[in-house]
Parts: sequence; C-alpha cells; structure tokens
Amino acid sequence: MGFVSETPTDPVARLIGEFNRLPGIGPKSAQRLAFHILRISAADARALAEAIVEVKSRVGYCSTCFNLTEMNPCAICRGNRDHAVICVVEEPLDVMAIERTGAFRGVYHVLHGTISPMDGIGPEDIRIRELIARLNGAATEVILALNPNLEGDATTLYIQRLIEPSGIRVTRLARGLPAGGDLEYADELTLTRAFEGRRQA
Repeated sequence: MGFVSETPTDPVARLIGEFNRLPGIGPKSAQRLAFHILRISAADARALAEAIVEVKSRVGYCSTCFNLTEMNPCAICRGNRDHAVICVVEEPLDVMAIERTGAFRGVYHVLHGTISPMDGIGPEDIRIRELIARLNGAATEVILALNPNLEGDATTLYIQRLIEPSGIRVTRLARGLPAGGDLEYADELTLTRAFEGRRQA
C-alpha cells in the first residue's frame, strides 16, 4: 500500500510536487523520485541538495554565446576555435551533443528555444537579436543546427532570411538526423555525418 500524504504541507507531498514540476516528470515518476530520496542516506540527500544549490549559484549564461558556463565568456568562446564559423543551436544540451563528436571547431550561439506561434514564442523571445549582433563582419558561415521539426525548420527559415542579405554563408545540417528528433539524443556518428554533409540553407 502506498504512502498517503496527510496534509497539503506534508514534506513528502511537497517534494513530490516539486519533482512533478520538472520537465518530463509525471506524477508517478515524481513519487518514485521522492521515495528514492527517502531511502538514501542523509549524506547522499545533502550532497544532492548542495549540488543543486551550487549549480544555481555558480553557473550562468555566457554573454557571447549564451551557453551555460561558470566563467564569462565561456571556455569555448575564449578558446582557440574558428570564431568565423558560428553554429546556432536551440539549447545548451545541443552544444554538449555536438562537442562529443569532436567534428566541429567553430563557436556556438544558443537560442534558448525556437519560434513557436502556438506557444506564444516569437523571434523576440529567443536569442536571435543577439546572434545578428555577433555577425558584424566577423562571421563567414552560420550553421543552423536546429532540431529537424516544425519549429526548428520555421526558426531556420526565419534566421536564414535575416542573414542572407549580408552575404554570409548560411548552411544547415544534413538530414542524416531523423525528422522530429532532438540533437541531444543523436549519436556521435550521426552528428558527425550531419556536419560533414551540411549544405547551403
């Protein structure tokens, strides 16, 4: 028989509620996570809580590319990379996926979303303005590496139309990536081939 919370302010009910607010975590998963926390040692629970507090206090966004970083600018923006080639992605997880391949030596720009009128997200709600500001004569190529779905394609087309008059080469990843998929779940070989097969947008 499962545990039944006695009051709305019960700490177990509160923990379940907090887990349930996380993306991809439904009520059942939230309950499993909460009961896992109850089973682990106090030291392990404290370590988890401290890790959450630490990441919130020490990690922020790079002022150049908007990737997650402890230092500003981030290690990639400060590193020995090809700053003339900018790869535009949707989320920081996409940067991690591409970096695992070792196939890309340029820099990134993280939009933190895609254009989605159905969700009330327009171009002004993501980091497109900041991308255009970065291009001032320094960029030779912009790779649009957005997820191959309706929102990703719409955002790709919007950015392409903004950049093309400047004469900067605009490419997109080859369609070795599955339609409707997410970059963060693609394996290294698929992403490497997608980079190698990129074409004019």
